[in-house]
Amino acid sequence: MIGGLFVYNHKGEVLISRVYRDDIGRNAVDAFRVNVIHARQQVRSPVTNIARTSFFHIKRANIWLAAVTKQNVNAAMVFEFLLKIIDVMQSYFGKISEENIKNNFVLIYELLDEILDFGYPQNSDTGVLKTFITQQGIKSASKEEQAQITSQVTGQIGWRREGIKYRRNELFLDVLEYVNLLMSPQGQVLSAHVAGKVVMKSYLSGMPECKFGINDKIVMEAKGKGNGGLSGNTDSDPARSGKPVVVIDDCQFHQCVKLSKFETEHSISFIPPDGEFELMRYRTTKDISLPFRVIPLVREVGRTKMEVKVVLKSNFKPSLLGQKIEVKIPTPLNTSGVQLICLKGKAKYKASENAIVWKIKRMAGMKETQLSAEIELLETDTKKKWTRPPISMGFEVPFAPSGFKVRYLKVFEPKLNYSDHDVIKWVRYIGRSGLYETRC
Repeated sequence: MIGGLFVYNHKGEVLISRVYRDDIGRNAVDAFRVNVIHARQQVRSPVTNIARTSFFHIKRANIWLAAVTKQNVNAAMVFEFLLKIIDVMQSYFGKISEENIKNNFVLIYELLDEILDFGYPQNSDTGVLKTFITQQGIKSASKEEQAQITSQVTGQIGWRREGIKYRRNELFLDVLEYVNLLMSPQGQVLSAHVAGKVVMKSYLSGMPECKFGINDKIVMEAKGKGNGGLSGNTDSDPARSGKPVVVIDDCQFHQCVKLSKFETEHSISFIPPDGEFELMRYRTTKDISLPFRVIPLVREVGRTKMEVKVVLKSNFKPSLLGQKIEVKIPTPLNTSGVQLICLKGKAKYKASENAIVWKIKRMAGMKETQLSAEIELLETDTKKKWTRPPISMGFEVPFAPSGFKVRYLKVFEPKLNYSDHDVIKWVRYIGRSGLYETRC
């Protein structure tokens, strides 16, 4: 997949160089330095094609990381791999800097030998790599350690080592959702989708198997027919029973999830890695509960004055509280002064951002507040009308706007003496704003 991997400093000097295929020569190193790092104009695209050779590059601080190939590869996969390499290096020696890379270049070459084979990514899991590559170098392992390393790399469960023990067995589950919205001034939803992920922190002894149930429409319908049998509920139709279901458009699971069981039994079964990991990622576009509604009213009074009124409504349960609320109202470039009146929170005009920033610490559900602003404008000769950018919003709410619910989370460990009831479980829902905009 990747022909070569190069790490440069800000001067264009090569710190790390590894060529995996014969079609990539040393001239590729100079081509990237001349055309990207020392280019007269700033190169904005992360992909650069030079003489039928593609350079995929990312920059961290003053360090350039470039993957080179002459083949037609999946660009998203290459960037995901480059970001994974950054994560691995940071887990070993912290901050990515020229000094750290020079001090640890032997370690980096060892890591690259394990992570990539003939340009194809192999094992990039930090936990697995740390079992046989240490920061001080590879130690001479005993026969038992060698056997453990062999089973770790070649075995079926490469993401979890054996012999993990905890005094208290705990599971922390975070459902994080990012709401993206574009709404017209009249309140019509032009586009909306939720990008969510389930992040788990696992502190479990042994090699436990977990079963995870959600209120996905496919799962609930299969359960309603009586074949899925995911729990004791015998409702014939989940829609009629009044239980909310979420329609997931597409989802992506961690490698630990047994996909065969998900396709046949519609249950998410897995042996979790130790510590924090991302269990699944999903996207939904239907039946989204929009936490906030922004109602803008903009009136131009002649050429030197503008009146803006923004009403903010919260559309969730009164018992819940929205936090970290920030509304950004754009203003014209020729704004000379702004007078503000807001019923709740604090509002301030920021000339550097050409916007009024309205911040509210907390807001309960089913409430309404508003901001009024008088904007004074300087007279200009340009007849071009101001194209109004949308009002953007940021927030955090303690629920999942898609309606995603964790129905159950069970833990089975037959070898050790603890059952599902002995495991302490925590589930938290957090809804945050993605690109949440309303046209005005």
